[in-house]
Amino acid sequence: MAYDAIIIGSGLSGLAAGIRLAMFNKKVCIVEKHTVLGGLNSYYVRKNRTFDVGLHAMTNFTPKGVRHSPLGKLLKQLRFSHDDFRLCQQHISEIRFPEHVLRFTNNFEFFRQEVAEQFPKEIDGFNKLVEKILKFDELNLNANEPLGSRSILESFIKEPILIDMLNCPLMYYGNAREGDMDFYQFVIMFKSIFMEGFAKPLGGMNYILRLLEEKFKNLGGELRMGSGVTSINSNKGAVESVTLENGENLKGEKVLSSMGYVETLNCCSPPLNETESCETGQVSFMESIFVVDREPRDLGYDKSIVFFSTQPKFEYKVPNKIIDIASGVLCCSNNFDYPQPMKEGLMRLTNIANFSRWDSLARKDYITAKKHWRNQALESLFTFFPDFRDNVVFIDSFTPKTIKKYTGHINGAVYGSPRKIKNGKTPIKNLFICGTDQGFLGIVGATLSGISMANFHILQK
Repeated sequence: MAYDAIIIGSGLSGLAAGIRLAMFNKKVCIVEKHTVLGGLNSYYVRKNRTFDVGLHAMTNFTPKGVRHSPLGKLLKQLRFSHDDFRLCQQHISEIRFPEHVLRFTNNFEFFRQEVAEQFPKEIDGFNKLVEKILKFDELNLNANEPLGSRSILESFIKEPILIDMLNCPLMYYGNAREGDMDFYQFVIMFKSIFMEGFAKPLGGMNYILRLLEEKFKNLGGELRMGSGVTSINSNKGAVESVTLENGENLKGEKVLSSMGYVETLNCCSPPLNETESCETGQVSFMESIFVVDREPRDLGYDKSIVFFSTQPKFEYKVPNKIIDIASGVLCCSNNFDYPQPMKEGLMRLTNIANFSRWDSLARKDYITAKKHWRNQALESLFTFFPDFRDNVVFIDSFTPKTIKKYTGHINGAVYGSPRKIKNGKTPIKNLFICGTDQGFLGIVGATLSGISMANFHILQK
């Protein structure tokens, strides 16, 4: 059977691309190695509880009626209404360092005032930085030359702590590069977090994924779960087919892969020399989920999301230890504007982690290490906040090793390779990438990546 397009991966970018193509009567097949939709933004079930994998919150929130925004573009391209996504806004979040706290909401002027109050000498420079951000074209698909953000920030802001406080949430939510962040990515994340904001879909990612799946299938798309790809086959430099783990060969005029750039090239047959010079991603995380017996706000946790550093200087890099407990992200799901209270209290703690150290552990040592380092991460969090361990009724944790197992991403790298392929092209004709390594960031960004690549490379002749 021949398809107009074969899409590898049923994450948000793959599903969005599939919907977009099916809208125009393309014969599309999505193949997914896992048995659950979503990729890096999937979900899982433990003890009859459903947990999101990658979602603290969706960035890029804009209210109903705002059309010229990433969320507005997504809804228009996929023909959904704002109400379809059932988005519930954050209450208030914060960035917490030893001597400074910056709070933010989905109202950017609130954040601007926070910067003015905490760093009065820097507000003029901050405002000039915002002007540059607003003028910068971060969506130029042909601008592949990386431009570091730190030097640009230093030209506007003299206080290193403020620079680190601005970087902390942006890096945690989308940066594949250690130490610094490409400026176009900084702009994307600054707009998506500070100028637009956070929301969570009622029903979590399970709801969003089922919504996308239903539309894709209703449009005639074919979805094959438990169908991993063993090779992407080409002849004379042009893609011809993909071979599945069961030995089946699917012919496709074009292939769109969300596996990651390096992972995609590694699947190509015959092999490509380009893989030798590709930069692989290193940044991954350990995440612990705590179900508590009351509302988090009753335990002293009244913020939606907290980005914190226990040290004045924030470092975003793969730690020498198994995780870095000096900084992290805490999300309290209950502190979003849900129409009715959640049944249980839910808190999620995320720390940067070292894949190779986790991967080298024997099974017994791995389980012990999860318990030990989860406790160490909590002790670091309790530098700022009350101890809630006596109120925990359920705990689960996953590590970079878990991420690699279920997604196939090298090193469990959540944000893929530091080098993004903004135009989505590969050395193979009619083989393109979308998702993590294309360069649009966040949940809305991943979805727009699939839409954009489908539009540019498959729908346009």
